[in-house]
Amino acid sequence: MSALGVLSFTQQGWEQVLAKVKRAVVYLDAACAESLHWGCGSMRLLEAVGGPACQLREFEPDAVGGGVKQPKAVFVLSCLLKGRTVETIRDIICRSHFQYCVVVTAVSHAVHLTANHVPAAAAAELEGQHPVFEQLEEKLCEWMGNMNYTAEVQHVPLLLAPAAPYLALTPAFASLFPLLPQDVHLLNSARPDKRRLGSLGEVDASTLTPNLLLQIRCLVSGLSSLCEHLGVREECFAVGSLSRVIAADLANYAPAKNRRKNATGRASVVFVDRTLDLTGAVGHHGDNLVEKIISVLPQLPGHTNDVMVNMVELTALQHGEENQNVIAPGCLAQSNDTAAKALWEALLNTKHKEAVMEVRRHLVEAASRENLPIKMSMGRVTPGQLTSYIQLFKNNLKALRNHCGLLQLGLATVQTLKHPQTAKWDNFLAFERLLLQSIGESSISTVLSQLLPMIKPSTQRTNDDYNPEELLILLIYIYSVTGEFVVDKDLGDAEEKVKKALAQVFCEESELSPLLQKITGCDSSINLTFHKSKIAVDELFSTLRDAAGARSLMKQFKSVCVPGNHSHQATYKPLLKQVVEEIFNPEKPDPVDIEHMSSGLTDLLKTGFSMFMKVILLSTRLLKPLNIPELLFATDRLHPDLGF
Repeated sequence: MSALGVLSFTQQGWEQVLAKVKRAVVYLDAACAESLHWGCGSMRLLEAVGGPACQLREFEPDAVGGGVKQPKAVFVLSCLLKGRTVETIRDIICRSHFQYCVVVTAVSHAVHLTANHVPAAAAAELEGQHPVFEQLEEKLCEWMGNMNYTAEVQHVPLLLAPAAPYLALTPAFASLFPLLPQDVHLLNSARPDKRRLGSLGEVDASTLTPNLLLQIRCLVSGLSSLCEHLGVREECFAVGSLSRVIAADLANYAPAKNRRKNATGRASVVFVDRTLDLTGAVGHHGDNLVEKIISVLPQLPGHTNDVMVNMVELTALQHGEENQNVIAPGCLAQSNDTAAKALWEALLNTKHKEAVMEVRRHLVEAASRENLPIKMSMGRVTPGQLTSYIQLFKNNLKALRNHCGLLQLGLATVQTLKHPQTAKWDNFLAFERLLLQSIGESSISTVLSQLLPMIKPSTQRTNDDYNPEELLILLIYIYSVTGEFVVDKDLGDAEEKVKKALAQVFCEESELSPLLQKITGCDSSINLTFHKSKIAVDELFSTLRDAAGARSLMKQFKSVCVPGNHSHQATYKPLLKQVVEEIFNPEKPDPVDIEHMSSGLTDLLKTGFSMFMKVILLSTRLLKPLNIPELLFATDRLHPDLGF
């Protein structure tokens, strides 16, 4: 499978949308906006829309409707056309003057039939027909106030946000995360009349809640469309309980049967539960500049996988918080800038030192092409040096326009290198290395005792101390890398001391971060009592224990730590790396933890991994600690009825 295939899949989908948007008011939801952002850029949409009276708007209940001179609307949505989504469309149309409405959904009609409880046999008879979409088209005309007006509803698979040639994100599924052992209790509560589940190993599609199953089916629909675009017949494999459900659903997805018969290529898709290894998601082992940029710079509003780059440096405005929001922020996605895309891909695939040098090289070459008075300097690259190169473009509008994407990446680098959080990187790394050495030698209770003095209230913290969110990162690291452990009195005592200290720190925060608000259920520290805080921390530690036991059902992939010896230190070995090594190692027997999901009798007769032709590896992975889930594609290389 080629990288161009993934990119063209996204761009082809957006071309279908762009063909509909001329002189329209366009409403996009966040996930589709992110797909556009990485796939072809907002400028392509603006150019396709044209006209001074036309605007792009966020799809939300309070969105402004269309005026008298705005007769056309296009809604581009990543979700099912059902429930609150349809109500929002109705409300926007009813306060507008539209005469022509187009609704584009990233979810196929087959999934809409499932969502409307149409039996599989009846759905099969409706192949090629779109009764759900047709009924909504009638409703659109009714809401516009004239049945002779024009309404269209169509499916376009806007699944991916291609961040790089071999890295594609799925922003619509940012909240889809693997199950933990405590979720078994919730599943049992939702099905009191059926056999109780004993563990995650017993989970299958029939045991999941309808909403979760529907979310999985939406993902499967999009992946099937991707395989159709690539012309491949996929073989599905899974590592982990939720991955097994997703892989099985894709393997047995009825609308894909005819597509697979005509496919000329083959591909293996491996789904991996990210909860099996949260160590890499919160760890600081990676010597990669992009990892640091995404970790320290503020998140771009409405996005799950991009950051805000402060562009004040290239203006005449003074630095200061009052000017932070005067200039629109830059970002990492540069889909229409060839040079910037080349630099971005280099940053993804090189170590920190080489990446910083690559930023300098690109800036120097760009300045030379614009005949700017650049002063060459060799040796170590510093933030000040990069800033001096960037400022050469400041008063040259032509140069700014020509190299805007490059300058955004350059400023992202400078701001990351200067960020206080970057200075803490080595502190995190030192603690993590110490922890790795202690595994096998010390108990987790000892490690928690070492962490306890680091838990300090805001009034006692210095810049070198850990804030509450950073402490949570360390706790996730500790429990995930340690894995399954024996619960004894020492551990119970150590955990209780850490819980009390952490609960007190939460209470004494002058302002609760969005994450702490979510964890504690309080929007202000004033309303957060120690009792509330302690309950939240108890639940947090229950989840941490579940994360530690996530690999308990594994036979091969029990550990993500390679023990040390007299000549080598202990090291972290990512689970994804272990999975890929197992797949491509011809000398090892069939891996028992990588399950093949059968799509029929023929597949049941297959053995071994001869079907691993080209591998697509999918994992619910966290790029930024705690709050940026995405799906990773590592391709070829390791890098109510029908009513509304």
